[in-house]
Amino acid sequence: MLRRYANVVGVLLALSIIGGGLGEAYIPGKIIATGDPSATARNISSSELQFRLGFAAYLVEGICDVTLALLFYFLLRPVRNDLSLLAAFFGLVAMIMFAFAEFFYFAALRFVQSAAVLRTFSPDQWNVAALMSLKFYTLIGELFMLFYGLAWIVRGYLIFRSQYLPRFLGVLFVVAGVGFVSRNIAVVLAPKYASDLLLVPMFVAMLTMTVWMFTKGVDEALWAASAGPADPGA
Repeated sequence: MLRRYANVVGVLLALSIIGGGLGEAYIPGKIIATGDPSATARNISSSELQFRLGFAAYLVEGICDVTLALLFYFLLRPVRNDLSLLAAFFGLVAMIMFAFAEFFYFAALRFVQSAAVLRTFSPDQWNVAALMSLKFYTLIGELFMLFYGLAWIVRGYLIFRSQYLPRFLGVLFVVAGVGFVSRNIAVVLAPKYASDLLLVPMFVAMLTMTVWMFTKGVDEALWAASAGPADPGA
């Protein structure tokens, strides 16, 4: 059973990496023309399918994040049930906040489409509204990545203590989580230090965990010993 769980975690992490890369980085990067509302509106109109695929990629990532919150709770609860549950809550809050951010991403398409049918505002004003909506999408994502980082810091600590998963994975995720927390703090208090490089360790950690779950998985004997014979999941 644990082998199956490990494989599912590997698949979900891989899908999350792909979904996040497309929906949060690549597609918005192709669409958003910083400081140019007209160009941004043209990009949305000429690449509407690609724009919609960006939102669809987020939906895939969101489903993966919810499921991973449950699976990591199950896998890590033998170490400390309360902290494993706390990590799951942090992860769910992070997903919900980013879902709120994605509303503003999709709303930009509505603003662009409104320019052709609603004459209350000029096309230029609708274009500005679309660009501002995308800026709000980015800002909300940056303001609440703290919760995502905290989820992985706690999981990293539990992985480090687990014995049935390698300690280096725990260290990787603690470092990655600290990167997210640090960037969130920088966005709020010192924006000029909010470098995207702080997010790179998370990509490395998730990719490493993906490979590990596919090739090695969880030491079932040590997990069962930690869970105890009375554990309903044992």
